[in-house]
Amino acid sequence: MFDSLRDFLKLETAGGILLVAAAVLAIVLANSPLSPYYDMLLSITGELRVGDFSVAKPALLWINDLWMAVFFFLVGLELKRELIEGELSDRSQIVLPVAAAIGGMLVPAGIYVAFNAGDSVAMNGWAIPAATDIAFALGVLALLGSRVPISLKIFLTSVAIIDDIGAIIIIAVFYSGSLSASAMWVAAGCVAVLAILNRRGVTDLPTYALVGAILWVAVLKSGVHATLAGVLLAFFIPITDAQNADRSPLRELEHSLHPVVAFFILPVFAFANAGVSLSGVSFSSLLEPVPLGIAAGLFFGKQIGVFLFCRVTVLLGLARLPQELNWRVLYGAGILCGIGFTMSLFISGLAFEQAGGDNLMADRLGILTGSLLAGACGYGVLRLSLPGTRMASEPE
Repeated sequence: MFDSLRDFLKLETAGGILLVAAAVLAIVLANSPLSPYYDMLLSITGELRVGDFSVAKPALLWINDLWMAVFFFLVGLELKRELIEGELSDRSQIVLPVAAAIGGMLVPAGIYVAFNAGDSVAMNGWAIPAATDIAFALGVLALLGSRVPISLKIFLTSVAIIDDIGAIIIIAVFYSGSLSASAMWVAAGCVAVLAILNRRGVTDLPTYALVGAILWVAVLKSGVHATLAGVLLAFFIPITDAQNADRSPLRELEHSLHPVVAFFILPVFAFANAGVSLSGVSFSSLLEPVPLGIAAGLFFGKQIGVFLFCRVTVLLGLARLPQELNWRVLYGAGILCGIGFTMSLFISGLAFEQAGGDNLMADRLGILTGSLLAGACGYGVLRLSLPGTRMASEPE
């Protein structure tokens, strides 16, 4: 289990560095003479047509609806594996990360609401600061090298995974449009077929992919956000193969998709969504309710929520601190949870894609500011709190 976790963390930390580079490139392009070409690139329309049926979207929405469905498919695979046989399958291991994730969602959302109460349009963004970007957070941890204990990486990864569950629920419940009954019936039929395939022990992955493609289109047309199709499909992928005890279809897909997601899909998403024009932006721009609520939620809300809920959970005797961790280290991890970048950008697109205008730019300013502060301060606190380089005999 630890070998696969190390491989996962290596991919995530390297992917985090690439994410930073893609985001910086997008900001540079959006504030350079090449800005019109950047916007033009994201506006190129692509069409998928089968007979009279077609799906036409600009490049930005193909990235956000289709490619991010692949990302959520990978998240679903990880969730299923963790719930069945990983860290989240053990109640004694899951209580503290669950408490941290709940606190890390409720408090930031509450701070945002406090800043934007009374503005019905701005209130759509209440869930933006509730997200955590695991790739960025682990990328910051990687800068601390061998000083970081494996228990801290497991804790942070578990919090982010549970946070993703919360994000999935939020997207399904609060950011779905008007529903199409016919498309919902098609989606339900696809889910029934997937259940039958799983029940009968079918392990042919192309079969699941075909049904999954139909499911994605049906969910897209239903009014529920299309990325949820990826999560649904993942839960039906078999984790074992009755005909071959050495084969795990789910792990095969995880192994194949991790590099694609870490080194292509997420960086492209960051490039497409982080291009904030800083023209006319001043310090007062950050003090407007939407960006200030997001930045304060990510930076202050995350660390307060994660630390407070963990502290109370331990004081009540419901959980204990993992080995090699103390309260200062856990506080630093709570600050890192305020790096919301990828997931915050994704939710902000859902929250303001209809309203557009100033909110769509203001939210990105808040996300970038809050995430940058959380990353820098989290790194500083952990650098001061973690012991020196661990002994060579300790596991890395």
